[in-house]
Amino acid sequence: MKVAIYGRALEANRSQYVQQLFEKMSLSGMEPVIFEPLYNYLKDTVRVSRPFSLFNTYEELFGKVHFLFSIGGDGTLLETLTFVRDSDIPVMGINTGRLGFLSSISKEEIDFAIDAVVRNKYMIDKRSLLCLETPGMQLFGKVNYALNDITIHKSDSSSMISVHAWLDGQFLNNYYADGLIISTPTGSTAYSLSCGGPIVMPSSENFIITPVAPHNLNVRPIIISDQSVLKLNVDSRGAKSMITLDSRSEIIDADIEITIRKENFGINIVKLENHDFLTTLRDKLNWGVDRRH
Repeated sequence: MKVAIYGRALEANRSQYVQQLFEKMSLSGMEPVIFEPLYNYLKDTVRVSRPFSLFNTYEELFGKVHFLFSIGGDGTLLETLTFVRDSDIPVMGINTGRLGFLSSISKEEIDFAIDAVVRNKYMIDKRSLLCLETPGMQLFGKVNYALNDITIHKSDSSSMISVHAWLDGQFLNNYYADGLIISTPTGSTAYSLSCGGPIVMPSSENFIITPVAPHNLNVRPIIISDQSVLKLNVDSRGAKSMITLDSRSEIIDADIEITIRKENFGINIVKLENHDFLTTLRDKLNWGVDRRH
């Protein structure tokens, strides 16, 4: 079984968990294929019993690996979209960061998680993606989709922007704000939540539109069907604004037309049998915790 391993440079005290991962993979008969920049960082600190295969691109993984293990936090897992794309390769997030909402497998569960993969004792959590379309130009190359959210921001510290929004061809609203977040259910616990958006169950087949610091106090987040198509136009006193897909960003002309819809493929997240969304809410966000008791 070939398993791709992706991650950023790790703190020195985290390398021991990578060592543990590789040792357990070797004992389980897995063949690691490691992201080359991560290998260059780890090659002097991690001992292995066999040579590594390396990868740098999506094409080097498509149809060639069975899983991708993400080592780091949620931001690291979001970056794996660049490498799995539409391949259906399941992604397992091993959390060596802080919160670890998407990367829900703790460092202490590494051996248990490898055994679960080998024994086929896991679940696949299919998560929807947002697709960005900009007629006449190509933003973000071939990875014009997001797992958490697509966000329109003002590009500097100047005054607010105005985002004109149409939903399935019908006028929705003019958002006068510092920005506008269009979130998947997965992203409902990320930036959208910090701006007052609701928590949405991953399988709910919805998207959330959440303004960032709206200048009209009667404008609130709204939940829409993920079958809807959203069109946006941005007005800004500056000539430019910024658009982000998860952690990736580009500067755009203020008068560009933006279309956002559901991508026609999703991403497969590996979940262990004892993990579920509601437990993660309680454990990671202290949801419903009453410190008086």
